[in-house]
Amino acid sequence: MTITRSLDVEQALWKLNDAELAHAPKRLHLAGDPTLLKCAPCVSVVGSRRATVQGIDRACGIASALAARGVIVVSGLAEGIDTAAHVAAMDAGGRTIAVLGTPLDVCYPASNRALLARIVEAHLAISQFESGARPGPKGFPLRNRTMALISDVTIVVEAKDDSGSLHQAWEALRLGRRLFLAASLFEDRSLTFPRELAHYGAEALTRDAFAALFEQLPVIPRDEPAEIPF
Repeated sequence: MTITRSLDVEQALWKLNDAELAHAPKRLHLAGDPTLLKCAPCVSVVGSRRATVQGIDRACGIASALAARGVIVVSGLAEGIDTAAHVAAMDAGGRTIAVLGTPLDVCYPASNRALLARIVEAHLAISQFESGARPGPKGFPLRNRTMALISDVTIVVEAKDDSGSLHQAWEALRLGRRLFLAASLFEDRSLTFPRELAHYGAEALTRDAFAALFEQLPVIPRDEPAEIPF
């Protein structure tokens, strides 16, 4: 895979302030179109690898609506919700950024190799790990931190109390970024994390909240208005 460039984080993420830079990776390795980091708002759509049919449908609807309004959809190339978000954004004619928990020369999961190639061809893949570095499980929480860092908003579509997506949720709150949880997560009384995150500022992603989010982001409208996926 051809790496477009390797940049100091201050060059790649020029909007970050000193406090944000203190917890950012030193360098980012990019494959694809690096202008995506600068040209439009970014919203992360993330969630469970073992997603339900309902979760996949919700992720596709959210990503499609965001992409149709010119918002760049960010996700982590994992199975389940992440894959659905990337594919839906591209199929809607939008742009997407994949943030990897491995070096760019390692695709995890291997089943997403074709998806990664499609993203690199016309979108953007990012890693904070140098090619040739040995991948490991610690890379994925670090990946989640970087996703929160480059995203104006994070949306958790589906997750369990031990989900890796919660690393990103907490990091988004720590950075002062908006965090939305699918309203269905609050309705699941077996979960404890939605109410805990809400105590620190997470919001339920209702139809009205999603519509309001469009009004608040400096989006780039397309010819056809996006349908609210709720």
